[in-house]
Amino acid sequence: MEINEDSEHHMMIEESSHESRQIDPGRARFPRCIVWAPLPVVSWFIPFIGHVGICREDGVILDFAGPNFVCVDNFAFGSATRYIQISKEKYGRGISPWDYALRKGTQEFQHLSYNLFTCNCHSFVANNLNRLGFRSGGWNVVNLATLVFLNGQWVSTGAIVRSILPFGVVFVLGLLFGGSTFLMVWAFFVILLIGWFLLGTYCFKDLIQL
Repeated sequence: MEINEDSEHHMMIEESSHESRQIDPGRARFPRCIVWAPLPVVSWFIPFIGHVGICREDGVILDFAGPNFVCVDNFAFGSATRYIQISKEKYGRGISPWDYALRKGTQEFQHLSYNLFTCNCHSFVANNLNRLGFRSGGWNVVNLATLVFLNGQWVSTGAIVRSILPFGVVFVLGLLFGGSTFLMVWAFFVILLIGWFLLGTYCFKDLIQL
């Protein structure tokens, strides 16, 4: 009788653990995921620029949101709209268990100042992916942003609307009222921003924190 009870109890624990590992956007749970959300104003003009976080194995989101501050279970700019789940086969190789690596990364960034251009949320996530040895490491703000932009899955149709619609409205209004001048200014700032991160990542490697 006791053996049966122990067996049933073990099965209940396994079922509970399995449920806790399921993606549940309604509860903001994304186990072993990179998550993304649009930034107010910034993403209205450049939709591929956003805020990223990385999630523990229980799905809780961690994100570097300000000087000496890593948010836990409170994604700084609203609910996540895109995510990439990382399978266990693609990280590890004896380097660091998932939650342990995230804990070490959090401890490091809790002592760093936030700067949109040199030490930001992408720096935090790239740092943790390198600790994990995800795809053999080598992560930085540029290839991380590219990964999310190309491979990120949308949480829902509403998430697509929330992420893209403001840009569409701003861009159309800009063309209507500013015409080619707006387009030139917009292109200039997009190229300037991309150029900054490319130079800071690949030419001046100590410029952007990882």
